[in-house]
Amino acid sequence: MRRKPGALVPLELAICRTALALRRKGVKEFHGYQIAKSVAVDQDTRLLTAYGTLYRALGRLEQMGFMTSRWEDPAIPARENRPGRRLYTLTALAEAAVAARSSEKAPKRARRRLQPA
Repeated sequence: MRRKPGALVPLELAICRTALALRRKGVKEFHGYQIAKSVAVDQDTRLLTAYGTLYRALGRLEQMGFMTSRWEDPAIPARENRPGRRLYTLTALAEAAVAARSSEKAPKRARRRLQPA
């Protein structure tokens, strides 16, 4: 099944919503583990079956123009004795996509009626 250009799958939408929430809290750039923790807490934990799933989704979002990324300054991880991080930033295009998706009406679900026994 092919998706429409610019359409977001649930994980990508959750990442964008979480990144937008982080931005509102004053976090301009975030790394993958930070977004994974936030998605697990704020959204649906089942979306993240593995961290590879997250990083593939971040790559797709970057290709679609919803995110930009850069490697942090190598002196920082060297000073803190840890691996380097790729830092992501949400773009205005992603903000518009989240706003448009939020304004859409959620589809009504048919209520199932219980059958008498």
